Amino acid sequence: MNVPSRKNKPPRLNQILATFPRRHLVTASILCAGLFILFIASPSKPVAAKRQSQTIELPFNKEMQELLPDVTEPMSVEIIPEIQWHKELVRAGDNLSLIFQRAGLSDRDLYEFMSGNPKSKSLTRIHPGHELEFHIEDQKLMGLRYRQNQLSSELFTRIDVKKFDHKTNTLQPDIHTAYREAIINDSLFLAGQKVKMDANLIMELANIFGWDIDFGLDIRKGDQFKVLYEERFLDGEKIGNGNILAAEFTNQKVTFRAVRYQDSKGNTHYYTPEGKSMRKAFLRAPLDFRRISSNFNPKRLHPIYKTVRPHRGTDYAASTGTPIWAAGDGKVLRASYSKANGNYIVLQHGNNIQTKYLHLSKRRVKTGQRVKQRQIIGNVGSTGYSTAPHLHYEFLLDGVHRNPRTILEKLPKTQAIAASEMERFNQATQPILTSLDDHHRQILLAKGGRE
Repeated sequence: MNVPSRKNKPPRLNQILATFPRRHLVTASILCAGLFILFIASPSKPVAAKRQSQTIELPFNKEMQELLPDVTEPMSVEIIPEIQWHKELVRAGDNLSLIFQRAGLSDRDLYEFMSGNPKSKSLTRIHPGHELEFHIEDQKLMGLRYRQNQLSSELFTRIDVKKFDHKTNTLQPDIHTAYREAIINDSLFLAGQKVKMDANLIMELANIFGWDIDFGLDIRKGDQFKVLYEERFLDGEKIGNGNILAAEFTNQKVTFRAVRYQDSKGNTHYYTPEGKSMRKAFLRAPLDFRRISSNFNPKRLHPIYKTVRPHRGTDYAASTGTPIWAAGDGKVLRASYSKANGNYIVLQHGNNIQTKYLHLSKRRVKTGQRVKQRQIIGNVGSTGYSTAPHLHYEFLLDGVHRNPRTILEKLPKTQAIAASEMERFNQATQPILTSLDDHHRQILLAKGGRE
C-alpha cells in the first residue's frame, strides 16, 4: 500500500496563520468582524423581512484590547472655583482708604496695590456712584475691578507678590433714537418731566439754546419744543441717553432750530439748518438758574435803600453755592471784595465788552487769569449789599450798561460752516432734521391732525 508522504501534505490553516505577524492577524480579525457585522446589518429586502434578532460574540483577546483606547479609567476634570467679588459703592466724601477698610483691607494693602501698577492712579479720580469690586483670598487682595459706569471697567489682577496686571474693558451699547415734544404751561423742567425726559436731557436742551434764550426770563406759557435724541441700551436694558441729534424751540413765537454735526476734522458742534454755529460769544445767562428775582429795570426800587436807583443788570436768585459761569471767553480784570458788591468779579471780553458778577459767596479765579466760556468762576452768595442769595449780573458795552437780552445784534457774529464743507454738512444733517419733522407729523396724525 502506498502511503502518501507527510512531506507532500498541504499545510494546515493554523500553520499558514502562524507565519503572519501577530499584529497583522489582530487587525485582520477586526476587519473581518466589521465586515461581518456590516453584512448582517444590511440585508436585502427579502432577507430583511425574515430577519431575526440574535447576539454574536466576537473574539476579543489581549492583542485587540491593546489596539483600542482605554476607556475604563475615569476622565479627570479640573473644577475651577467661582471667584467671589466683594462690591463697594463709592459714597460722597469717600476716599480709597475708607473703601479698602470697608472691604476688610488695610492701608498697607492699599499701598501695595497702588504701587503694583501705574494704572492704579486712575482710582484717585473716583466719584460717588462708581463701583469697586474686590477679590480677596486668605485676607489678601488678589484682584480689583473698578467700574466707572456700566460700559467701562478696569481689572487689576495680582501676578506676583508686588505686581498687578491691568486690563480695560469697554462695552458698546445699542443706540436707538427717541423723540419728545411738549408745550410749556409752567416751566421747561415740568414740561420735560411730563414727557418723561430726565433732568440731564432737559438741561442739555437748554444748553443748546442757551445763547439765544434766557430760560429764566424769556420763557412764556405756550412756548414749545421738539427734540430727537439717542437712547443707549445694554442687553436690552436702557442705561441712559446719548446725544441730542436735533432740536427745535419756539420762544415767544420765534422758532430756533439746532442740529448736531461732526465736521471733517472731527469737531462736533450744534448748528442752525443753514450752517451757523449755535455757539455765540456770550451766554444769555451765566448760570444754571431756576428763577430770577428781578428783571432788567433801570428805575426799579432798590431793595435796601427803598429809593429809585439804577439797577443796571439782572438778578438771578439761586441757592448759596450755585456755580457761576463766565458768560464768554475773556480775562479776569478784577477779582476782589467791596462793601457794596461783596465778593465780585469783572471779566474783560475783547476791547469793548465787560461782564460783572456781584455778591458771590466765593471767587474761584484771580485777577489776570484767562477764562473760557462756561468755566466756573465763582459761586452764588449774599455778600455786600444783598438781602438774599443771588447773582447780580451786568453787561457793559463801551462802558455803558446794556441789557444782555437786547444787545445780541451788536455782539460778534456767529461763525458758520465753511463753504467747502456745506455739501457734506447738508448731506449729514438734512436726514436728521427730516426725521425730527416726521416724528412731529406722526404725533399730529395720532391726535387727529390737531396742534
